[in-house]
Amino acid sequence: MKLSNLKRPLLQPSSALEEPESPAAWSRVDRLPEQTLQGQEVIAVTMTCLDRHRVRRKLTTSDGQGFALALPTGMVLQAGMVLSKNSTTAYVVEAAPEAVLVIHPESHVEALRIAYAIGNLHRDVQVDGDTLVVLAEGSMELQLQRLKVAFLREVRPFLGKPAWEH
Repeated sequence: MKLSNLKRPLLQPSSALEEPESPAAWSRVDRLPEQTLQGQEVIAVTMTCLDRHRVRRKLTTSDGQGFALALPTGMVLQAGMVLSKNSTTAYVVEAAPEAVLVIHPESHVEALRIAYAIGNLHRDVQVDGDTLVVLAEGSMELQLQRLKVAFLREVRPFLGKPAWEH
C-alpha cells in the first residue's frame, strides 16, 4: 500500500498535540538546585515512575507554575528531590500512587522463583522488607497466575524503574 493513499496523516501537526495548560511563562530547568530547604513553602510535584524518568518535557504544577525540563540524559528524578526553588517556594518531586501488584512470598525459594519470572519479563521489582512490588500490567498478572502466586492489587507509589527502562 502506498503511503499517499492513507486517509489520515501519519504525523499530527504540532498544534494538535496535547500540551499541559500553558502558564504565563515556562521556567527552564536544566540542572537541579542545591537540595537543602531553608524555610520555603514546599509544593509537591507528583510524578509517576515513568514521569520521573522523562527529564525532557513540560509540566505544570498544582499552583500553575510551568517547568520545561531539560535535565541531562539518563538522570532519574527521585522522590524528595528539589526540582526548583526560590526564596519563598520549593518544588519537590513526590512519587505518585500507581497501580501495583504486591506479592508476599511464603519462602525464600518462592521469592527467588518470582524474582526470576519478573526478570524474565524485563520488569523491575521494588523490595519492601519481605514484600515484592511490581507495576501492575496484564503480562505480569498472567505470569504470577501461571506460577500460582498470590498477589494483591493496590495503589501506592512505585519506586522502581518503568518496564522500558529495565
